[in-house]
Amino acid sequence: MNKRVLLVDDDASVREALGQTLELAEYEPTLAASFVEAKDHINADFNGVVISDIRMPGKDGFALLEYAQGVDADLPVLLLTGEGDIPMAVRGISAGAFDFLEKPCAPQDLLAVVARAQKTRALVLENRRLKRQLETGDAAARMLFGVSDLAKELRKKTRAFARTRAGVLISGAPGTGTSKVAEVIHLLSDVSDAPFLKIAAASLKQSDLAGILRRVSGGSLFLDEVAALTADVQLTLLECLEQNCDMRLLAGSYRDLGKEVEAGKFNHDLYYKLAVTRIRIPSLRERPEDIPVLFRHYVAIACEQAALSAPEISQSVVSRLMAQEWPGNARALMNAAMRFSMGLGEGHEEEDLGLSQRLAQVERSLLSEALRRHNGNASQAAKALKLPRKTFYDKLAKYGIRPEGFR
Repeated sequence: MNKRVLLVDDDASVREALGQTLELAEYEPTLAASFVEAKDHINADFNGVVISDIRMPGKDGFALLEYAQGVDADLPVLLLTGEGDIPMAVRGISAGAFDFLEKPCAPQDLLAVVARAQKTRALVLENRRLKRQLETGDAAARMLFGVSDLAKELRKKTRAFARTRAGVLISGAPGTGTSKVAEVIHLLSDVSDAPFLKIAAASLKQSDLAGILRRVSGGSLFLDEVAALTADVQLTLLECLEQNCDMRLLAGSYRDLGKEVEAGKFNHDLYYKLAVTRIRIPSLRERPEDIPVLFRHYVAIACEQAALSAPEISQSVVSRLMAQEWPGNARALMNAAMRFSMGLGEGHEEEDLGLSQRLAQVERSLLSEALRRHNGNASQAAKALKLPRKTFYDKLAKYGIRPEGFR
C-alpha cells in the first residue's frame, strides 16, 4: 500500500509531533508549513493523502482543499481543527473533505483515519490503472508483438511476474529486447507510477550504487547484461537484496549466468537470488511466423517518425524476410524495416541457407500470411492458396501453425 502523507500545519511543534507519529507507523510524511509550500507536492498521481490544518496564515485549509480537488477530485484531504472549529470541520466535509480530526488528536485516532484514507486512495489509483489498460490494451499487448504460441507465452509470463514483487532474470539472444520486457513488467506492476531506471551493468560503479538506489526507491531497476557487474558491485547488490531494499531488481543477460557462476565470474548467491523468477525471450529463428507482424509494426513506426508514406509490403518481401534466421533478432529486423521504409532495400539480407530450408521457410511464410489475411479462417486461406483442405491442414500440422492464433 502507498505510504505517502502530505502534512500541512503552520505550527512547527504540531507538525513535527504528527510527522513523528506517522514515521513511527512506517508512513512517509512530507511536512509543509503553508499552502504555498504544500501545493507543489499535489498532483493527480499523488499516491497518498493530504492532512491540513484549517486555520493557517494566508491561504487556509479550505483553500488547500479546493486546490487539491481542482487537481484531483478523488484525492483524500483530512482537516485538522482546533477547539470550537467543529462547525468549520462540518463545512469542510460538505465541501468534499475525507474526514476531520480535532487537535490535539490521539495517535491511534490519527493513524486509523489515515489508514482508511490510504485504502481509499489505493483503490482509486488501481481502478484508474485498470481503466487505462482497458482503454489502450495493457503494456504486454502494446509492446510485445507476435502471433506465435511463444509470443503468447512470453506475454503470459510477463503479466504473471509483473503481479509479484520478486526480482526477474530476463534472458535471450542479443537483440531480443530484454530491456523492453523489463519495462513491460514495470508498467504492469503495482509500482508502475514509481521510477523505472535502466542501467548498463558494465558501467555501474560501487560508488554510484547508493545514489542509483535512492533514485529508484519504490520502483524498478533494470540492469542490462547483469553478467558484466564487477565483483564488488555484485556483493553490494546482494546485500541490498538480502536487506529487502525498497526497489525491484530486473536483470537482463545474453550470457549463460549458470556457466558464469561455474567459472567464478558471477556471485553464486546473487545468481540464485535472481534466478528464482526467470523469463526467456525466444529468438526470431524460433518463431518465424512473428517476423511479418513485427516487420509491419516497425515499418509503420519508421514511416510515422519520418513522415513517410507507408510502402506496400508484398508477399515476396515477407517470404524473403522469413527465409533468413535474423541472428540480430528484433533489433536487426527493426533496422531492416527502417531501410525498407526509406526505399533502401527490401528489408532482407542473403543468408547461406540450403534449398530445402529456404523452400520450407517460404512455404511456412505463405501459410501464415494466408491465415493472417483471412483472420484465421482456414477454409478461406486454403482456397486462396488453391490447396485441398486436407493438404492445407497437413502442412499446418507439419509446421506447428494454428489458425486460431491469427484470429
